[in-house]
Amino acid sequence: MYYAHITGWGCAVPEKVLTNADLEKMVETSDAWIVERSGIRERHIAGEGESSATLGVQAAWKALEVAGVRPSELDLIICATSSPEHIFPATACIIQDKLGAARAGAFDLSAACSGFIFALQMAAQAIRSGALKTVLVVGAETLSRLTNWSDRNTCILFGDGAGAFVLQASRQPGGVLSAVMRADGSGASLLSVPAGGSRQPATEETVKAGMHFIHMDGREVFRFATRVMGSATQEALAAAGIDLAEVRWIVPHQANARIIEAAARFLKLPLDRFVVNLERYGNTSTASIPLAVCEAVEDGRIQPGDRLVLVAFGAGLTWGALVAEWSGPFSAERRIRPGLYRLWAGIRSFFRRLSRFLESLVWGRKA
Repeated sequence: MYYAHITGWGCAVPEKVLTNADLEKMVETSDAWIVERSGIRERHIAGEGESSATLGVQAAWKALEVAGVRPSELDLIICATSSPEHIFPATACIIQDKLGAARAGAFDLSAACSGFIFALQMAAQAIRSGALKTVLVVGAETLSRLTNWSDRNTCILFGDGAGAFVLQASRQPGGVLSAVMRADGSGASLLSVPAGGSRQPATEETVKAGMHFIHMDGREVFRFATRVMGSATQEALAAAGIDLAEVRWIVPHQANARIIEAAARFLKLPLDRFVVNLERYGNTSTASIPLAVCEAVEDGRIQPGDRLVLVAFGAGLTWGALVAEWSGPFSAERRIRPGLYRLWAGIRSFFRRLSRFLESLVWGRKA
């Protein structure tokens, strides 16, 4: 039997920081109002040339370096995102090309803010089945591109960033122990980007109406989130056969401080058992959990052997939780040199594109 261990992790955020004071100059709001309702003080915003793919690639290189895994060893790349580069091709394919992961399959997973948990579970199931050995899971977002900066109810919430985990197969028990994935499509309209898909294609009217921005019924989403965060945690723990007292950390989706506080009350846990960095990043959707985990590993809070619960909710409506025993790299001595591999990946991508261009010229002339 194989177990899916988390052996690498990495994160990336844009340099630009948008504070509550900055927002006060843009919409009718205040730092006190934002902090009271959300707990957020600042968020990172993608600049020119930055996108979900570029941030995802940065996070992926860091995760591969920690794990000591070469891009050529990857069997699969899953990118969970609510703000993909395009409707198609998949953002995961762009990340795959930039990494030079020639053997890896790649696809996007759309489950909104729950997406990173869903993707981890899909990766873990593939590894446990014996089908795959090494999987890269990326959560990458540039939600600022979907944010209506004149809507004070939503523009205060969202930020940009990316996080990535490497999962590897081992016969040693540990790693991902259980997960639950749930959905309720009857709440689909509560949180959405209404236009831009096949139901409402982009038109002059949809653009003027702001239908390509995030629309949210904040009150109903809050009610839903406070109801499912605690119950999903309990359900995942029951599936793993683990008692809450055996869990070192709860790592929740970083959407709203009041939702996290409600989950703590439901579980009868002190807030210091929760990993929270919401005030510095805002809601980064699929990137929020890996961002929080990366910080907690770097500052020493998360140690090998610690049991964690990752729990999230999102548009769809979706929600889920995952229980894991933290592993760390299989070999601390085995490190890759990401700079060299980035250079090789760039050269390889250039020649592949050149080859396709030359082929098109040849076949074009024959036609």
